[in-house]
Amino acid sequence: MLRIQVVKLARTTPSLRRNLTVTAIRAAEGDTGATRSGGVKSSDSFNKREAAEESRYIRQKELDAYVFPPIPHSTFRQPQRDGISGALLKKLKEKLQQQRGHLDELEKHISELEQENSRS
Repeated sequence: MLRIQVVKLARTTPSLRRNLTVTAIRAAEGDTGATRSGGVKSSDSFNKREAAEESRYIRQKELDAYVFPPIPHSTFRQPQRDGISGALLKKLKEKLQQQRGHLDELEKHISELEQENSRS
């Protein structure tokens, strides 16, 4: 009867059957927040990207905080002429008038065709 009690006891309490050899979880260097072996200057690509992102963010915030003075109008340059002569400009205006007349004729023709189609 004692033997049965011991077997039942062993089955109900699994903590009694644990192994005594437990390996400690070891952290790699730098995993616990400690400095790297090379010091602050040793870095990988992630650290470089992170530092660049932080400096870009700080620069942007500083620029946002800075109020830029208004630019006086005297600093703006006047647009320079392309050297188009009066005669050439007159020819271009005449050609533009001809093209506008042609477009008006085409619109008139389109409206006539639409009216004919609506009657049919």
